[in-house]
Amino acid sequence: MLKTFALLLGSLLIMSATTQAADLDPENTLLLDLKDGQVTIKLMPDIAPKHVERIKSLTREGFYNGIVWHRVIDGFMAQTGDPTGTGMGGSELPDLAAEFNDYNFGRGTIGAARSQSPNSANSQWFICFDDCSFLNNQYTVWGQVVDGMEHVDAITKGEPPANPDKIIKMQIAADVKSEEAPKAAVAE
Repeated sequence: MLKTFALLLGSLLIMSATTQAADLDPENTLLLDLKDGQVTIKLMPDIAPKHVERIKSLTREGFYNGIVWHRVIDGFMAQTGDPTGTGMGGSELPDLAAEFNDYNFGRGTIGAARSQSPNSANSQWFICFDDCSFLNNQYTVWGQVVDGMEHVDAITKGEPPANPDKIIKMQIAADVKSEEAPKAAVAE
């Protein structure tokens, strides 16, 4: 019980800490534009290098731009990354081997979606709305929302949603031109 409380408290502290974009490595920071605003995601190449490299590669190709959130379960998670919008598709790249790690699936944690096979992750991923620690060591964590979680909370719910939201644009912060940079990263 005490361990669970400590994990929950730690997850809340991570999410409540205000992380400025300037404090993040731009090469390992995703900027996710949704209908309600921008979400900043810290990538974790130290714990899931192959998954992070896949996400960065597909992001740089523009793969995720316009893809729908095809499975959005209130109190659980929002899932995307399937170009068919059905939950059955992926990229043309080969599947990835699992990179399970000890990072807790808390609010804002991002993991690689997969089939029943642990080594079947490809392009789909999900963001946890709440504590999802029951997924620990079963799915690969590769990122954490550090700003804009309220925009994730506003994604239209449903399995699938009747009128699903889309990723407007997803990019690596290092690739963003200075005039496009988020306001928090612009020096005053």
